[in-house]
Amino acid sequence: MSIFKDKVLLITGGTGSFGNTVLRRFINTDIKEIRIFSRDEKKQDDMRNEFKNNKIKYYIGDVRDFESVNYALKGVDYVFHAAALKQVPSCEFYPMEAIKTNVYGSDNVFRGCTLNGVKRAILLSTDKAVYPINAMGMSKALAEKTMIARARVSQKNETIFSATRYGNVMASRGSVIPLFVQQIKEGKNLTITDPNMTRFLMSLEESVDLVLYAFENGNQGDIFIQKAPACTILDLANSIKEIFSSKVEINIIGTRHGEKVYETLLSKEESARSDDLGRYYRIHCDNRDLNFAKYFTEGNIEIRNNVEYTSDNTIRVSGQELKDILLKLPYIKNQLNKAYDTK
Repeated sequence: MSIFKDKVLLITGGTGSFGNTVLRRFINTDIKEIRIFSRDEKKQDDMRNEFKNNKIKYYIGDVRDFESVNYALKGVDYVFHAAALKQVPSCEFYPMEAIKTNVYGSDNVFRGCTLNGVKRAILLSTDKAVYPINAMGMSKALAEKTMIARARVSQKNETIFSATRYGNVMASRGSVIPLFVQQIKEGKNLTITDPNMTRFLMSLEESVDLVLYAFENGNQGDIFIQKAPACTILDLANSIKEIFSSKVEINIIGTRHGEKVYETLLSKEESARSDDLGRYYRIHCDNRDLNFAKYFTEGNIEIRNNVEYTSDNTIRVSGQELKDILLKLPYIKNQLNKAYDTK
């Protein structure tokens, strides 16, 4: 990662699962400085006590407040923009809060990048931004559109904006795997929404790999997607039960506010302007201008035969294959060690 040598990286929402994983990846490299920007002073203090490293600098602020963002961006070379409201139910009940953070907050970051001469900025987005049916997905879709709008007008020597889009990151903070493990530890039944619901399987390390790939290969307005397997929620719950040798029951409680049965990473419309790069898809920026007439007279992209990429039509895993994936997660390893130590 020589491109980061002697450079300053800022991570918005840096106290989250993604930020912690980036720190572990970068802390022993020759990067000059990593700035953690977030509004949670307790999480920053926990991180400070855990890492105890002078390369890490902590900035209290909120992406909703442009002045705090602009201050933190002084002298920054690169930005990973991870700050967001991510919980679907809470965004459903407070949609304006999602808009303030995910849309206005994102544009504050993009504007600050341009004003401060940041070389590259990566937006972390979500599969819920594709065909969105909930406020969280809608706000992240608008964050993507805002990034693309900034990319269209960014000059050659200004910030290069791009994005990554992925599904649920396994064992990340607030995700279902830690919930299942906690329920098993407490002897409670596992609560699942829809047994046939499918979700992509991606590790925290893979989420960092995707961002780094986008960082190294992104052009203005590109969105990158990593291909990933998927499983049903019922298979996931059963696999975790087997891993922890649990006999608890499984209760079906029905879908939560704004949930989909399956998620989409690449829409049919986007596939018309995407490249299959093997492990990844690249969605090129739509650089058409407001002179629509010429696109009708000169022809348009045929999308009828293109196929969307979803958790329903990707590779499906279950049984031992799914357990093998779960057993590679540091979180699962840690929880198993704790369970063993208490016996």
